[in-house]
Amino acid sequence: MRTTDAADDVSLTLEAYADTIVPGEKRWPGDRAVAGAATGGGAVAAGALELLRWDATGISDGLDDLARRVNEHARSYAREAGLELDPDVPPFVALEFEHRTELVARLTRPGHPEKEFWVLLSLFCNMAFDSAAHLHTADALRDGHPGLRAMGITQPDADGLWRFGRSGYGRRLARLHPTTTPSGSPA
Repeated sequence: MRTTDAADDVSLTLEAYADTIVPGEKRWPGDRAVAGAATGGGAVAAGALELLRWDATGISDGLDDLARRVNEHARSYAREAGLELDPDVPPFVALEFEHRTELVARLTRPGHPEKEFWVLLSLFCNMAFDSAAHLHTADALRDGHPGLRAMGITQPDADGLWRFGRSGYGRRLARLHPTTTPSGSPA
């Protein structure tokens, strides 16, 4: 019998979905949402749940419905695959990682009637990891954001601005415009 409340179920389900998109290591030994399919922090450690719940995404009001839908799909998938799901966690969370990835692959395939929902949810999970869109970049770096660290994003200069002493293409592409402001904005 389930002992968690509906809000916990939604959070666990969304974390499991995010971990399927960008896997990470378990946060503690009994972590059910994060499968532990990769080392280091994944989408969950990068703040996927916070990004998804941010009203700027435009999907925050529909997260309960998305969690419900993916759990319904997980139940159907488990029946089809002959899997017995642990009743103590939401159905998607109960799936082993390889089954989660197979289900997400099915949901995001061309022709699936709900594909747009799942692709959008997946994109936001990726965004939490690879751009920390819900955080100020300098703060995310200071706090050790796993995605920005994995991509090698460097700390800003002492004034909070990023400058690059070496040109990426091996040569300077253009001179600074004479009316550029000290912050780097066009005048």
